[in-house]
Amino acid sequence: MFTPEERALLRSELISWAAGDRRITGVAITGSAAAEREDPWSDIDLAFGVADSAELRGVLSDWTAQMYDRHTALHHLDVAAGAWIYRVFLLPSSLQVDLAFVPAAEFRALAPTFRLVAGEAREPGHLPPPRAADLIGLGWLYALHARTCIARRNLWQAEYMISGVRDHALELACVRHGLPTAHGRGMDLLPGSVTAAFEGSLVRQLEIAELGRAFQVAIHGLLGEIRSVDEGLAGRLERTLMGLGEGHAEVPA
Repeated sequence: MFTPEERALLRSELISWAAGDRRITGVAITGSAAAEREDPWSDIDLAFGVADSAELRGVLSDWTAQMYDRHTALHHLDVAAGAWIYRVFLLPSSLQVDLAFVPAAEFRALAPTFRLVAGEAREPGHLPPPRAADLIGLGWLYALHARTCIARRNLWQAEYMISGVRDHALELACVRHGLPTAHGRGMDLLPGSVTAAFEGSLVRQLEIAELGRAFQVAIHGLLGEIRSVDEGLAGRLERTLMGLGEGHAEVPA
């Protein structure tokens, strides 16, 4: 396990290395460190603007070599979002290092957790939260699949779909309370009265009756959140959604 001191030292090294890279036009600390909410388990999040978009691949290659050769990275993966490429590294100490690269024309704060420490950035362009209508749609879509998976006795897939119903309903609650929605970051910040309605939706064992029980709780919770957003829509969906949890006869695959 890494220490906070090791993490801070590595972050300082990476920022210093960026200062010597003529291709880098801006450096920002992002994530929990930018909001002064770091704890012992926080990772490193840095963002870099690249002067010439044609050099982006070369910058990625050079920084990747640096992470492997100097910092003994074990593996990495890329997450693309628009013009941004987030290269995520795993170090032997279990420290996660997220390095985001984007052409300088797009280098800007996409969320409040962005602190410019060198160079320049464009005007902030914070991403809007997910639309409630989209989360509602995903909630009932997962519910349909959960019903079918239980009926087919696809137990693991059924658990996955029930979790999807719950997760999208809790995302909807996060939107309602002005909390982060991505990766469950706002769920632990929700009022206890909200999360209590979903505790019973956790599947305790892979067995048909238990899956059905958890599924019904998830549907109740989803309908409650839909009702908080659009009571008329909740009324239209209620009979159909409640009916999904009523029977689990096997159907052809």
